[in-house]
Amino acid sequence: MTREAVTGARRVVVKVGSSSLTTAAGGIDPERVRSLVESLVGVRLRGAELVLVSSGAIAAGLAPLAFRRRPRDLARQQAAASVGQGLLVHRYTEEFARHGHVTGQVLLTVDDVTRRSHYANAQRTFDKLLELGAVPIVNENDTVATSEIRFGDNDRLAALVAHLVHADLLVLLSDVDGLYDAPPGDPGSTRFADVRSFEEIAHVRVGGAGGAGVGTGGMETKLDAARIATGAGIPVVLTSAAHARAALEGEPTGTLFHATGKRRPTRLLWLAHATEPKGRLVLDAGAVRALTERRASLLPAGVTGVVGSFVAGDPVEIVDQDQRAVARGLVNYGADELPGLLGRSTRELARELGAAYEREVVHRDDLIVL
Repeated sequence: MTREAVTGARRVVVKVGSSSLTTAAGGIDPERVRSLVESLVGVRLRGAELVLVSSGAIAAGLAPLAFRRRPRDLARQQAAASVGQGLLVHRYTEEFARHGHVTGQVLLTVDDVTRRSHYANAQRTFDKLLELGAVPIVNENDTVATSEIRFGDNDRLAALVAHLVHADLLVLLSDVDGLYDAPPGDPGSTRFADVRSFEEIAHVRVGGAGGAGVGTGGMETKLDAARIATGAGIPVVLTSAAHARAALEGEPTGTLFHATGKRRPTRLLWLAHATEPKGRLVLDAGAVRALTERRASLLPAGVTGVVGSFVAGDPVEIVDQDQRAVARGLVNYGADELPGLLGRSTRELARELGAAYEREVVHRDDLIVL
């Protein structure tokens, strides 16, 4: 029996990890890439649109730079990504071209999808590529990303891209063929065919990074990605790259995570899951209620403290008097401006300092309650 959530999807995002594309020593495995692309083109043949989120840039750059293993320091990772990204996309371009499909490269950083103007540009690029029939090949821009502005892993990036492009399905390909109730190699371990609620798998213990030693993700990051996507109304299939064709044809391989929530404003989903706060705003009880119950904007009168160093437009965590996080938002003032405004009404501030100070500390359109 085929999965209707898969066969009925008109726009599909597929994420593939480094270990499914490269040798353990680094370097692209041409046969693996060819096999993957042959599995993916079936999505296009049935008339659906495809977005591919692909790891592998750093891994592909290891061998050409004579690195024996993935480097730990950021500078050498960026150098490997710079060399490897071109090799990776070239290989994809050639393989998709054999089937008559054009590809386009999209490299993203966190700033590209949390700041308003950058976010709109990213969305327009995806929309136009898909409208023109191209296959976007997405990766984090490892050549310029720093530890402070990273998504952290491409599983989470894929879940966020799936929401950005209004996908109907997210497929996570790994070197494991699904979620098991115990390590897959253990006798008696059982694969979950369907997960309808994360409460069903609360007892499952998963480790961190695994695989062939060239990637950064593990089962934990895949479950985080599945939680983000399904919570935003997008079903997820988790399986191995070897089973990609069967999974994309709707066969009951791997694990299907059913959608648990509804779509949310896209940029706010990125704000909740893709940003690292640059500071904290401490609120009084009245402001907490206004944000959480009335979905109001945050005004200076309700802020009692400022922690950290940030500028206007940066993401900040919003906490109550007990330092519990209640929301996250993009702040309209820098950390150096705010102390003189705290506890005062916007009308008073505008009268004393000018109309520019009548603005909110965080506008409700730039705020998500956690």
